[in-house]
Amino acid sequence: MAPIPGAPVAGPRREEPAGAVREIVLDAAGLALSALLSEPAGVPRALVVAVHGGGMSAGYFDGQARPELSLLRLGARLGYTVLAVDRPGYGRSAAVLPEGLRVAEQTVALRAALADFARRHPVGRGVFLLAHSFGGKLALSAAAQATDGDGLLGVDISGCGRRYAPGAEEDVRRGRAGDRRRHWGPLRLYPPGTFRASAGTVAPMPAREAADLVSWPGTFDRLAARVRVPVRVTFAEHELWWRQEDAELAALAAAFTACPRVLLERQPDAGHNISLGWAARAYHLRALAFLEECLRPAAAGPGGAGH
Repeated sequence: MAPIPGAPVAGPRREEPAGAVREIVLDAAGLALSALLSEPAGVPRALVVAVHGGGMSAGYFDGQARPELSLLRLGARLGYTVLAVDRPGYGRSAAVLPEGLRVAEQTVALRAALADFARRHPVGRGVFLLAHSFGGKLALSAAAQATDGDGLLGVDISGCGRRYAPGAEEDVRRGRAGDRRRHWGPLRLYPPGTFRASAGTVAPMPAREAADLVSWPGTFDRLAARVRVPVRVTFAEHELWWRQEDAELAALAAAFTACPRVLLERQPDAGHNISLGWAARAYHLRALAFLEECLRPAAAGPGGAGH
């Protein structure tokens, strides 16, 4: 996690207008990670770190079919710096890590990359992790290791639960990718041209991270118990990867024993890949509204979990 400096750090002079998306490279303790960056005019209110899912890349958060659906562009317009990181084994690091890394190893790399970013860019009042699908596993792992000095404000996760739905669990056990419907849901949920525009966003899931899929249910409970910041978990209306019956959702919320606040929400008219669909803007606005709540001093005080 990026330690928060005592005063804003002056970033490099930018030629791009506020909200423009540009590619940068982060130093993750010697490992070069590619990322997409969008910055606001002036000092950011906070840093939103967007963590993509398996088989995707950082471009997931900058949907090209409709620019207004992009998290990077929206966040910068609302005063936040948004950094979408290519996880180890994706983007620039795919050539040197063709097998990828396990979640624990990715956590070390992400923390180092964010520390490098904070040395060179202002991060405002802290760091907010916004993650999708497999990226939610990494976000929870990073949050579980966060210290008070890291400045972690909260965690917002979509498309990642506690236990797999029966059909998805069978695919995970057998190492199958699952069908298109489970990954996307009804095609009407996505703008025309989404699949053509997103061709460069899709990438193979590296073998080493895929090895962590089977053990996730037990890992979730262990990590959740160590997270000490507010957490919001969103399931798409047409989410087919995860169990969502009432008892399971209650167990998911109860696993966050140290969190001051846990929110469980559903996103209407959305499939698993929410940030590429028509619902992306609504979801991103809700996620950033949750960040606004995390910025309030009261959000860090005692509280209960609810959904």
